[in-house]
Amino acid sequence: MIENALANSRFLSHIRRAFTSRLPFMVLASDVRDVVYANWVVPVSTVKFLVPPGVEIMEKDGNTVLTVLTYKHGHFGPAIAGVFRRLFPSPLQSNWRLYVRSIDGKDTDVPTALFVANVFNSDLYAVGTRVFSDVMLSHRAERFEHRQEGCKWSIRIDGKGSAPSLTIKATASYAADFPAAFGSFFNHYDDAIEMLCLQDAAIAPVIGTGAIAKADIALPIDTQTVMSLDVVAYLPGNFLEKLGAVSSPFCFRVPAVKFEALSEQIISLWDEK
Repeated sequence: MIENALANSRFLSHIRRAFTSRLPFMVLASDVRDVVYANWVVPVSTVKFLVPPGVEIMEKDGNTVLTVLTYKHGHFGPAIAGVFRRLFPSPLQSNWRLYVRSIDGKDTDVPTALFVANVFNSDLYAVGTRVFSDVMLSHRAERFEHRQEGCKWSIRIDGKGSAPSLTIKATASYAADFPAAFGSFFNHYDDAIEMLCLQDAAIAPVIGTGAIAKADIALPIDTQTVMSLDVVAYLPGNFLEKLGAVSSPFCFRVPAVKFEALSEQIISLWDEK
């Protein structure tokens, strides 16, 4: 399909890098809403193949934290468009990530996530982010639902081709707690919410180049607005099962946040095997 050819074209990526390396970064903005975070403690051994050489992820007792956050954009487009950004679409997106401790032996200077997948319900955004970004490892879902009905939330992502799959149904909860497995990583609930929410950068391997790309982001979440969720149904797809995320996730919801992608650059190189 022409979409796959465009999304995976190294030629187009090389041309884009040649131009954008000489131009100021075009800041992107979105009025994001209804962000549902699903989190698991998984063995490092099951996610090791996703971690680029030179990158160390958060680890305790042979385990790490995997997060899938799913949300609806609010007119995702160039910040420079101002009020005319309302003309841009509002796709659904899901980010799948791990948490970075160090790069090339140096601790990260800001909280940083490692993207392992990004899923859209839009061909335009899935292909566009593949072509114009090195950090977004984007896929187009065959079916993508993200709905709220009263105090109930429902997420369904059916993978298409390389896209991962996931089904979660949850209800609002007043319990401020997390599963015992997370006790190795966080002292209390507020610690967990702050670390999982407040990430200021994201990295991803640039396939075929031996490079790591880094994006600086602004995601000023008010952690006081976070709502706990009780999961009533969970069905992992093959990818999540492979990563060891087979138990019911620790979930919570952020009602709204102003998102901005501030910059993107190549930050590291390694020798590909």
